[in-house]
Amino acid sequence: MTSEEKLLESPENTPFRVEESEENQGIVKKWYAVHTYSGFEDRVKELLEERISSSGLKKYFGDIIVPKEDVIVKNTKGGKNKVKRKFYPGYIFVNMNVNTDSWHLLKGTPKVTGFVGDQLNPIPVDETEMEKIVSQITEGIKRPKAKIEFSKGDSVKIIEGPFSGFNGVIDEIKADKSKLEVLVSIFGRATPVELDFIQVERN
Repeated sequence: MTSEEKLLESPENTPFRVEESEENQGIVKKWYAVHTYSGFEDRVKELLEERISSSGLKKYFGDIIVPKEDVIVKNTKGGKNKVKRKFYPGYIFVNMNVNTDSWHLLKGTPKVTGFVGDQLNPIPVDETEMEKIVSQITEGIKRPKAKIEFSKGDSVKIIEGPFSGFNGVIDEIKADKSKLEVLVSIFGRATPVELDFIQVERN
């Protein structure tokens, strides 16, 4: 048994305490980043939800999210598919009250490595950062992004829009907007044209 496990075996020595506001204001929950085996994020979420439901500790847990966004990718037939992409691979975010019982329940979930940061005294995710993550999820669903497959200087062919059929060179990549600035030769002059990722393909 490790020193960490010995410390947690004894309730009086546990570094966790249920918030004292439980009786008057309800149990205080905060967001925590939890590290998982990469590729098992969704499965960990399912297992954790099952364990919470059967443990009698549901009052200590809130939402569990696997941050994802919709991404447009080209398929082998030349069409486009919308797929889900995790933008924090290897992590899930859990809204919970950290105490001895909830800590053990989470840590005992298969494929969970532990909390990000101090394992004995987990630091919650800053509320502002959590708002950004939730906003990113919302925006990613409302406006699917095209998967980035380009680099500055790449030669591309425009396949959609008024410049369809033209060739050009990527001068700038605007990843946050899923757009490219492509230099296109129009009447012998290099003219910058802003295009969506899905409007071009590599030559």
